[in-house]
Amino acid sequence: MAYCLRIADIPENERPRERLMTYGPKILATAELIAILLGTGQGPGKLSAIGLGQHILQELGKHQRDPLAMLREVTPAQLMAIPGVGPAKATTILAAIELGKRAFLCRPADGTIIDSPLVAAAALSQDLMWQNQERFAVLLLDVKNRLLGTTVVSIGTATETLASPRDIFREVIRQGATKAIVAHNHPSGNLEPSEQDIELTRQLLAGAKLLNIPLLDHLILGNGTHQSLREITTLWDDYPQDD
Repeated sequence: MAYCLRIADIPENERPRERLMTYGPKILATAELIAILLGTGQGPGKLSAIGLGQHILQELGKHQRDPLAMLREVTPAQLMAIPGVGPAKATTILAAIELGKRAFLCRPADGTIIDSPLVAAAALSQDLMWQNQERFAVLLLDVKNRLLGTTVVSIGTATETLASPRDIFREVIRQGATKAIVAHNHPSGNLEPSEQDIELTRQLLAGAKLLNIPLLDHLILGNGTHQSLREITTLWDDYPQDD
């Protein structure tokens, strides 16, 4: 079977770059995005750039079920162990990954108004999003919902974290915040709240009401996205909070 070695050999309407320009990057498969970085192919069977991109994902998938998760932490040596990937291709891929991380983890500046779960998640991403252990953090706000800062309250294992309402509210009071959003990450990427997540949120809402420190949300972060417990549960119906 013959394979194209260059993206230029692929019909124009099927080339990853042209498809990206026409439809935007979200429509491209992961292998196509990698192909744009590679520029050319080869490797086993003289693969095209797209074929080599698929081959890289397959090889990474041997080490971890989710090749994208592996790609986030891959080393130059691991990439160059894949036939067809030399130093130039490996460093191009790693530079793109690092640039993506930095853009994604860009934290809103202090004083930014936190007016949605999306903005809150952006403020907490650097502390929580790609961690291999569960972490529990607090986003500290003033009376006008302006960002004062964030703090990690506790670090747990790969599957659980330890955080008590006492520790959380102590940090909120110590830093002079008048409102708060709490959050933790799920390293597995599954953002469904556990029974423990629900129970802790219930306890925090009760404590927030007693201390007159509004708790605006509890977020779960992981795998590049987030979940708002305020949006998907009725917990705040039992403990109304001042926004």
